[in-house]
Amino acid sequence: MRKQLVVLAAAGAVALVVAASASAHARMSPAISVANELQLYSLAIPTEKANAYTTKIVLTLPKNFSIDSFVPSPGWKRVESSTGSGDNAVITQVTWTGGHIPTEEDSLFQFLAQPATAGTYTFQVEQTYSDGSIVNWSGPETAAAPAPTIKVVSSVNGGGTSTLTLVALVLGALGLLVGGLALFSRGGRSLT
Repeated sequence: MRKQLVVLAAAGAVALVVAASASAHARMSPAISVANELQLYSLAIPTEKANAYTTKIVLTLPKNFSIDSFVPSPGWKRVESSTGSGDNAVITQVTWTGGHIPTEEDSLFQFLAQPATAGTYTFQVEQTYSDGSIVNWSGPETAAAPAPTIKVVSSVNGGGTSTLTLVALVLGALGLLVGGLALFSRGGRSLT
């Protein structure tokens, strides 16, 4: 439970920073994930073009990122492309069509997925508007249409100081503070 709270807090903090710096970009959240953990992911794509609406979204998945299942997206039809078959099938691309998302609103798609290894995962997103124009969210972070990315860590601690260590240090400091206050409040009175 503590592990999940730390991941959620870190993801929330990063999401706020990312949202502030990239408020009108395609986004994948949570921004930080743990390898080999099944999590709920959200893909949000803004409709920025005036007098047009989003009608189609194509998501190309990075290697080692596997989708387990999808949350229904009312108003959208979903088609999946995959490699392999049966239990070995791996979804490589998802296409949603039939939506009607107006200017200044986001298309939102959610799914349960699991990244296999630690690292940065980059997703390619193609957005089609009602006028036939296409935006490819595939550029670097500094581009006008950057690709959504997530960072995947091997554990919550990421090799740094563990939560238990931090709690122990805080409790130890509090113990020293209380002990010091107790000695000071005695004001030189005899301990015997």
